[in-house]
Amino acid sequence: MPDLSESSEFMRMQTESARPGSSSQAGHVPGTYNKSLKSIASNNGNGSSTAVDSVGGFEGLEHRQIRSNDIELESAPRYASESDPYSLSSGLKTKSELKRIRSNEDGKSRSVGRKLQQFYESQNEQIEMLLKPVEDHRAEAKQAEGDNQLKYRIAVYGSFAANIILAALQIYGAASSGSLSLITTMADAIFDPMSNITLILANRAVNHVDSRRFPSGKARIETVGNITFCFLMSAVGAIIIVLSARDIAGGNSEETKKFHLPSVIAVAVAFCTKFALWLYCWALKDTYSQVNILWQDHRNDLFINGFGILTSVAGSKLRWWIDPMGAIILSVFIDIVWLRTATQEFLLLIGQTADNSIQQLITYLAVTHSPEIDQVDTVRVYHSGPRLIAEVDVVMNENMTLKETHDIAEALQFKLESLPDVERAYVHVDYETSHKPEHFLKKEL
Repeated sequence: MPDLSESSEFMRMQTESARPGSSSQAGHVPGTYNKSLKSIASNNGNGSSTAVDSVGGFEGLEHRQIRSNDIELESAPRYASESDPYSLSSGLKTKSELKRIRSNEDGKSRSVGRKLQQFYESQNEQIEMLLKPVEDHRAEAKQAEGDNQLKYRIAVYGSFAANIILAALQIYGAASSGSLSLITTMADAIFDPMSNITLILANRAVNHVDSRRFPSGKARIETVGNITFCFLMSAVGAIIIVLSARDIAGGNSEETKKFHLPSVIAVAVAFCTKFALWLYCWALKDTYSQVNILWQDHRNDLFINGFGILTSVAGSKLRWWIDPMGAIILSVFIDIVWLRTATQEFLLLIGQTADNSIQQLITYLAVTHSPEIDQVDTVRVYHSGPRLIAEVDVVMNENMTLKETHDIAEALQFKLESLPDVERAYVHVDYETSHKPEHFLKKEL
């Protein structure tokens, strides 16, 4: 995702001094602000920014109307000045403009034109996301969840049923052949149904919550379940490494091991089934965290089963030690992959910063929520398991009544919590920005 704040196309605006009573002008944003919208789309370059501080306020910005006589812009989406007070839509590129950029009409190299097109396409998506009403975000998320609910159940329960059958097949293959490579694939297959049970139980726990015991819900149990499964798989890999190393150290009087065709066929059937499940889960992996874990599992199983077949056959046809060495390689791969997944899940549980796109969206919603909000002091968005916590500090006139400030802040809180991924939103109201941060990191225990 490109940093929209670095593109002049993202913000083309005119600045003039704020005047009393100017709020009645078409497209004018009342209030005195002290920083540019560039701060809203701030990005430190690595996606790890934890706050957008002292954002907003924009002094006397006027909405610039899209030129009606520009043929290139006539097909671009148009937004009312109320929903686009900073003329972000003026940075949108039409299909004809994108085509011209890609076709290298400006004399740039083809690779540069392609990169520019990708940049502006990504910028268009970001601008449209910012200008889209919260209700549309919520409606699209609900529609996607409803449309995919049957597919989700097929992915979870279908994987569970398939994994039970495949585990039985691979137990037969490993037991009848004695191949350590196939024993590794068997161990991985046995734990697959266990992972499915973990995901199913976690999903039920999330949907059945006692709000008195768990006032913030139990969404984080999904992350805990994923971490538990990751460590189980890593432990299995470590055990197989020990067994394989002992087998190699013990040596073998025969040059090759006995070849057992039914065992290879059993694992090959598992390989083909996993490939079909991997393709099916691909479309849902970005919608459901549980399906994403299943997709990763099927992807890993493809390599494990394929490599296991290869080393098992090689141990029977070439050299006996290829089989235990293949088991060690597979086990190391299993440990690396699942420990990496566990690390990613830990970061979500600890509270890693959300993506820049969601930070930009929440900041923009806060800035444009009400003309009574003079500034947005701080925005923090971070993970709490698979969902997000948003903290927003806004500045209002010190002469406003408690009722007025409360109603505006509460409405902003409800708006932010209506976003699909936001679990909780906390809105703090202040009357200036020169103070120290309200919260500090408590480092001591």
